[in-house]
Amino acid sequence: MSPSAAVFVVSDSIGETAELVARGALSQFNEDFEVIRVPYVGDKAHIVEVVARAAARGRSAIVHTLLLPELRETLAAEAAARDVPQVDLFGPTLAALSEVAGGLPRMEPGLFRRVDEDYYQRIEAVEYAVSHDDGLDPRGLEKADVVLVGISRTSKTPVSMYLANKRLKVANVPLVPEVPPPPELFALPRGKVIGLVIDPDALNDIREVRLETLGLPDRATYASRERILEELEYAKGIMRKLGCPVIDITNKAVEETAGAILQMINGRETHERG
Repeated sequence: MSPSAAVFVVSDSIGETAELVARGALSQFNEDFEVIRVPYVGDKAHIVEVVARAAARGRSAIVHTLLLPELRETLAAEAAARDVPQVDLFGPTLAALSEVAGGLPRMEPGLFRRVDEDYYQRIEAVEYAVSHDDGLDPRGLEKADVVLVGISRTSKTPVSMYLANKRLKVANVPLVPEVPPPPELFALPRGKVIGLVIDPDALNDIREVRLETLGLPDRATYASRERILEELEYAKGIMRKLGCPVIDITNKAVEETAGAILQMINGRETHERG
């Protein structure tokens, strides 16, 4: 009985892209093919060995995503010599895009996978920020890269989301005099928590606009100067207990506040490595 047909998926990285394309094409056939992935092919000797395996197997084809031209040329020559069909998935595409871009590609194996991982890390960070926004799920604070604390309208949420797009897991906890902070907050390592404060007059203007947007009277306690001073004093007391660095966000754009936080985090990591 003749062996089943086989497709050798060859790559100088993990080979996921080549296998995905190969399986997509194989779905159009009634015959069952064995897919044999050969990842991390980095030299000509390995290519010669793979082509020899495919030729010895019989009823085989090679699908590859090799980046380096010398490896692609070696595979093409070996496959032609041994009468093994081969498909170069990257070569023609790279050539066409080089024409459009007016320059050569970077030729870094595994780069797509790194970009892919970067995307999923960003999605994970955004999901974390959403599920830990405004004091939600304090049990998950220990998994945060940074925790922002401050009173209402100190840009905690927009800064959290901005940093999440930098792949940082950011939680934020509101500080309200009538609601004790979660005990998990005080258990965090020093330096992981960052406080946000603001000038009371600036905050008064922000809150009045907020009330107007909601259709509420501007006389509400939420926007009164006395209430704002009370909240700020309370928040600063909590921040002193936490021993956390504090950023004054008055007249700062979200990007500026996030940049200051990134500097703090980078300084913290440099200190920990030292």
